[in-house]
Amino acid sequence: MSRVNKDMPRKYDFLIIGAGIIGLAMASCLKQRRPQASLLIIEKEESEAVHASGRNSGVLHAGFYYTADSLKAKFTVEGNRSMKAYCRQKGIAVNECGKLVVAQNEEELQKLYELEERGRRNGSAVEIIDEQKALAIEPNVKTYRKALYSPETASVDPKEVCAALKKELEGQGAAFSFQTPYVARGAKNIVLTNKGEFEAKMIINCAGLYADKIAHDFGFGKNYTIIPFKGLYLKYTKNKTDVRTNIYPVPNLKNPFLGVHFTKTVTGEIKIGPTAIPAFWRENYGGISHFRWNEFSEIAGQEMRLLLSNAFGFRDLALEEMRKYHKKYFIGLAQQMVRSIDPDGFRDYSKPGIRAQLLDTRTRQLVQDFLVEGDVHSTHILNAVSPAFTCAFPFAAYVVENYISRP
Repeated sequence: MSRVNKDMPRKYDFLIIGAGIIGLAMASCLKQRRPQASLLIIEKEESEAVHASGRNSGVLHAGFYYTADSLKAKFTVEGNRSMKAYCRQKGIAVNECGKLVVAQNEEELQKLYELEERGRRNGSAVEIIDEQKALAIEPNVKTYRKALYSPETASVDPKEVCAALKKELEGQGAAFSFQTPYVARGAKNIVLTNKGEFEAKMIINCAGLYADKIAHDFGFGKNYTIIPFKGLYLKYTKNKTDVRTNIYPVPNLKNPFLGVHFTKTVTGEIKIGPTAIPAFWRENYGGISHFRWNEFSEIAGQEMRLLLSNAFGFRDLALEEMRKYHKKYFIGLAQQMVRSIDPDGFRDYSKPGIRAQLLDTRTRQLVQDFLVEGDVHSTHILNAVSPAFTCAFPFAAYVVENYISRP
């Protein structure tokens, strides 16, 4: 196993900060293109995919939510297919369960057609189907006249994918140093950690919730800051059969959240969620764990300004999301999309996740698309939120080609 120790070199061709799906995919792409290059991944946790990458739903999205000029649109369809191919190659299970997006009224029905048009422009295999066809796919679905069907939507175990990537990278000679948090930028292209200094020709920041802070140290991302949002899922423990496909509502396309929906996991389990509750510090998973006063004061201050100005509808969003802490209300949102579900079947919450959502401090708007900044010495993945897991492989290739392989 390739791990950093006191006898290993301190200089590398590439140093990646963060062992989530984006950091791992970036390392994989670099090793494919430059197999002889020395590469180190540092990670502050004791293993890979501890945060967003290991806590997300595992849904492989199909690419119909995003405008055609966006990076998300460019990479989701390709990412869906490449992730499935990788899983097949590694013997990792894929649940090809598909997805139905349902409407509740005429206004939402018209938005289904907009989603269908977006999907077709992006190369996604989507179609509007009538209620009877929707019922043939999911006998429990409830929709207004029609639904949008996405047969390519699937689900996987994200931690299993990340573990496979780590194992593969170790076999290719990549080095890992866990429990090694980034501390500061040193002189030139040196990173300071709790285990000393590491130097690299190219430093690649894939630090998720802390990507903005690290980017600021290198002179990038000055107009952006992370606003964390907490995602909670409720698990349906009664059975695995009451719902057999993903069922989603029509989303508000003005913000990057998809609303409370039914997810079918790779093992066939049913859960509803997620929430998008504003968090008060970056790893605000529960209680006061990982509490940091400086983060709290900074993020709470940002959120208070957003609340007062209601920028991008933040006040309305926050009030609505806080209501979802009430279990009955949370379940009630999901019940609108199905004919019958036992509310008592929802008993346990799954492990919460935190969305590292970037805010543009100039416009007070959430950044909807992936965002990368950098130069010949460092590259910073500032915004890599959903569907970043689905897009990981083609997105990594894009970053390598456009930011890392420059003359």
